[in-house]
Amino acid sequence: MLAAIPGLRAFAISLCGNVDRADDLVQETLIRALAHINSFEPGTNMSAWLITILRNLYRSEYRKRRREVEDADGKYAENLRSLPQQEGHVEMSEFLVALAKLAPDQREALVLIGALGFSHEEVANICGCAIGTIKSRVNRARNRLAELLSIDSPEDFGPDQTVRAILTGN
Repeated sequence: MLAAIPGLRAFAISLCGNVDRADDLVQETLIRALAHINSFEPGTNMSAWLITILRNLYRSEYRKRRREVEDADGKYAENLRSLPQQEGHVEMSEFLVALAKLAPDQREALVLIGALGFSHEEVANICGCAIGTIKSRVNRARNRLAELLSIDSPEDFGPDQTVRAILTGN
């Protein structure tokens, strides 16, 4: 379980966009996993099981929070962050903004496959849909990111290997 925490945290951040909230989601996920460890089937993918718990927890809480005030235009959020000082930070900031503009199902599939390294089959099981659907979501997400970032090739975004993996699948 401990080995899965960095991946859980990265996925949680991609879902909610808030590090503190993501840490809370990971903590709650681990608590729920320990409470229901008897439902884990030995020999199956522990990380995928934990990601599924985290995803379901996030979606349940999202439904509860719908009544809260939204920051649809992002003006409130813009006031909360400081501007990056280095070019790499600017590029990453642009990438995160573009990633946030993706449809939630596309962003979810892209992060699970591109950043966390799950297979298409594992992601299909996590999301409860067909492998072809996941491949389509990832392809559309990559194309949309390239469009939003005005990228003609992965080298246009910079040397970050994680970003390249997300954009190209390599």
